[in-house]
Amino acid sequence: MLDILSSGFKKASERFRGKATLSEDNVADAIAEIRRSLLDADVEYSVVNTFIQRVKEKSLGQQVDLKAGKSGAKLQVSAGDHFVSICKEELQHLMGEGETELHLASHLIKIMMVGLQGTGKTTSAGKLAKYLRERKHRKPLLVAADIYRPAAVTQLKVLGEKLNIPVFHVENAKPEDICSQAEKKALELGCDVLIYDTAGRLTIDVALMGELTKIRELTKPDHILLVCDAMMGQDAVTTAKAFNEKLTLTGIIMTKLDGDARGGAALSIREITGKPIKFVGMGEGLDKLEVFRPEGIASRILGMGDIIGLMEDFERVAQGDKEEETMRMLQGRFNFNDFYEQIATIQKMGPLKDILAKLPMQNLIPKDINVDDNELTKIKSMIDSMTKKEKLSPDIIDFSRARRVAKGSGRSIREVTELVKKFRTMRKLMGKMGKNLGGMMGKIPGMNSLSQMNQLRKMKAGPNGMPQFPPGLGMDDFTMGSGPVMKRVDQDKLKKARKAAKKARQKNRKK
Repeated sequence: MLDILSSGFKKASERFRGKATLSEDNVADAIAEIRRSLLDADVEYSVVNTFIQRVKEKSLGQQVDLKAGKSGAKLQVSAGDHFVSICKEELQHLMGEGETELHLASHLIKIMMVGLQGTGKTTSAGKLAKYLRERKHRKPLLVAADIYRPAAVTQLKVLGEKLNIPVFHVENAKPEDICSQAEKKALELGCDVLIYDTAGRLTIDVALMGELTKIRELTKPDHILLVCDAMMGQDAVTTAKAFNEKLTLTGIIMTKLDGDARGGAALSIREITGKPIKFVGMGEGLDKLEVFRPEGIASRILGMGDIIGLMEDFERVAQGDKEEETMRMLQGRFNFNDFYEQIATIQKMGPLKDILAKLPMQNLIPKDINVDDNELTKIKSMIDSMTKKEKLSPDIIDFSRARRVAKGSGRSIREVTELVKKFRTMRKLMGKMGKNLGGMMGKIPGMNSLSQMNQLRKMKAGPNGMPQFPPGLGMDDFTMGSGPVMKRVDQDKLKKARKAAKKARQKNRKK
């Protein structure tokens, strides 16, 4: 996804390597790289010129800011970092920063889906219905108003059955009549969102637009969303412009963005039509509809990853409260059962390649890395072949046990022993990392300070089963405050308590 754009911006930032200032010459070299990549990515020509002009003006019109260091000394931001910051800001502006939220009122919301044939309109209607039910807690009703494409009504009914969402259709009725009658059905079923799946054509024609105009006039939809294929490039922009002129769109759903290495349509469409992209389709599954986040796309284009998008993916697939499990992972106290759960969660999040693309520090990930999703399945098959005791205590797996696991999973003994070896190494590394994280974890919502957790865990239990605290300290110094984050222990108080405990031990020895 967006590989061509990412490559171009990376080359542009490399032009500033070793440069202390933004000059007309080095900015011109970087601009040339960006222009080339934008055109290669099929970004509309006028949009390219507008973007280039904005970046050039900001680059040459501003001085590189200075940041104050901890000691009070001023540290100069590199010219490359400053240029990348300007590019990120302008990319976000280009794609419509802050305009992506689909506003839903308390009354019955009507959403009209429009677009050409083959763009994934019917599937997107199903994805949107699922999103609104699960993420916005609404009760949608799908309306099958495409009476021309063979099996279009059947397709929507199958999707509705799979999602357990009702579908409304009237046989031998005109599309506008089906849509106008759907409101009554929605009230009967207690639904609060209507999603009209209208007909498309291979090309824009008078009959199509006339039909869609009638539906709009009769139903008065709150939102008219155009479903656009990202792989169409500039043709997608032309289509969006034509639909907007006739229907006045409120937003766009961009499909197949995960399979488009260019991304020109995503960068062009808002600038040309003035209408923001609301959602993007990132896969075939009915849960593969994401809210379009310009800042996330801009970060990925510039090789910064998208950590917020990654966390949203995790929250979407994670079951229940994962805090305790995450703490065990970070403390290096996990076993193969925990590891299996993590693999299952990762698989639900999508292809490994997409997950890696959202990680920060993209420059550390090899460009041509071969990511095979089947490797996760192989690991799961080996864990499935282990006994309950082996899963809980991986250290007991010796050669004879590895041979049995290999036979049961259809893998080689070497693969099993390598898995166990890597697992042990990873557990040690995670344990060390957890000890070093300290106060950093307190900044993550829902996470406790690992150093304090370790202190509690290592304390001996008293007669009542509670930890035996050093003199001068009690549970109040460790327990939760107003939220799930543990209070930070007063270090002075802790030092005094340790000194008191040490004196008490010395006194006891003398006795």
